[in-house]
Order: sequence, then C-alpha cells, then structure tokens
Amino acid sequence: MDTATEKSDQIVEWAKELQSLAQAGLFYGRDVFDRERYQRIRDISAEMMAARTGIPAEKIADLFCGDVGYQTPKIDTRAAIFQRDRILLVCEKGRWSMPGGWCEYNLSPKENTIKETKEEAGLDVIVKSVIAIQDRDRHNLPPYAYGVVKVFYECEIIGGTFMQNSETSESAFFALKELPPLAEEKCTRAQIEMCFWAHGDDHWKTQFD
Repeated sequence: MDTATEKSDQIVEWAKELQSLAQAGLFYGRDVFDRERYQRIRDISAEMMAARTGIPAEKIADLFCGDVGYQTPKIDTRAAIFQRDRILLVCEKGRWSMPGGWCEYNLSPKENTIKETKEEAGLDVIVKSVIAIQDRDRHNLPPYAYGVVKVFYECEIIGGTFMQNSETSESAFFALKELPPLAEEKCTRAQIEMCFWAHGDDHWKTQFD
C-alpha cells in the first residue's frame, strides 16, 4: 500500500471515529449547545467521508448519519452453496456475489441467511456450518462509512428454484477457475476461495478476525 493510500485510509478511519463519537454524544448528551456541537462534528465527518470515498453525499447522510444510540457494526450474511464442486452466485446489475445481505433486526444471522437465499436465489436451504466471521474493512473495498461484520455460512439446498426478482437477474453455479465479474464490495475472490477450501475440508475450523 502506498503512502497516498495509507493517508486516505487513515482519514476515512478518523471520519468513522468522529461519527461514532458524535453519535454517542447526540444520544447521551443533554445540553442543547453540546448537542449542536456533536451534530456539527457528525456533519463534518460525513463530509470527510464523502470527499475521500466518492460515495454520494446523500448516501453518506443516509447510511453514515441515520443511526441513533451507541454505534455498533452492521451484520452482513453470505451463503456458500455448492453443487458438484461449483459455488452458487447471483447476479445484480451485471456483477455476481454469493447470496446474502444485511441482517434484519428481527432475524438471527442464520435465519437471515436462509431468507436472503430464498429471496435472491429462490432456493430453500439449511445452514450447515459457519465458515468465517470477518471484519469487512480488512477484506473488502471500497471502505464503508460504518463497521460491518460479515458471516459466511455453508448451506445445503433442500428445494426451490430460481425466479427473476427485484434484486437479482440470474443465478448460476461456477467453478473457482471460471468466476464471473464479482461485486467485490460484497464478496471477493479470496472470500470465495476460502469457502471452497471450507467445503473441501471435513475438519474446517471457523476463521475469524
């Protein structure tokens, strides 16, 4: 990583820390003038993030400044589903990823994986094992304006079939050497390789950051 990239990443991390401090201050603070100061710090942190990442300002405001209370990471779940040594990927806007998405507030990560697989791939699955639990910032680009914990599960198909839907246009199985263009903000080649390794290892131990 070159010096310019390191500097850019550090500024993103400073912006995220300022956002977290400001969010906590807005939630716990009682003095009206202090709350105004915390709000201004939050606005500045969002402006810093937008300038550094190129993410549209309105999206930053929605995702970076939309939460209340003490800031915690979001949870993203991904399903690794294999058939004859090929992994299932779904296509959204021309790029492919493992089925998955944000964990719903009223679902466990396991239940969320089952739901997302049904919605995006049309398949009914059971969750067999946890492949990995990762800090997204250590594995995926571009950086997000908030913390994300990614949970990868190996799943087994028990029914269903793909139907085009509002999120995905295609679903297909791919060999590791034949992967299509990936939505690398969701899953990278390295993460897919990890899932292949787990699938082929009867003694796989859950990886975690």
